[in-house]
Amino acid sequence: MTDALSNAPGNLLADLPEASAGEIFTPIVRRRGCTIERIVSLGQITPVDAPYRQDHDEWVLLLAGRAVVDVGGCETTLLPGDHLLIPRGEAHRVIHTDSHDPTVWLAVHITEVDR
Repeated sequence: MTDALSNAPGNLLADLPEASAGEIFTPIVRRRGCTIERIVSLGQITPVDAPYRQDHDEWVLLLAGRAVVDVGGCETTLLPGDHLLIPRGEAHRVIHTDSHDPTVWLAVHITEVDR
């Protein structure tokens, strides 16, 4: 992948980092009110007693692999092409990602919204 913060073209599925030791977060775009990043997972899950709860909305698109997420007590299986909005303040966690093939996400963090 090209420099994540340049305007050069890149491929989100090329040159995937080895993620067995932990998820890899690669920033793609950072602008006021919005951060876009690629996340590569390989078997990682969120502990039941430590769900994420963010102070901003997050929209995720699954690009490769398979994931199961719990958002507000509702489990959803995501396959390539599936997307999901996680509202700010909503407890959520990753229940499953494949431990053999990378799960690749595109995450958009929206910190400023028109109200």
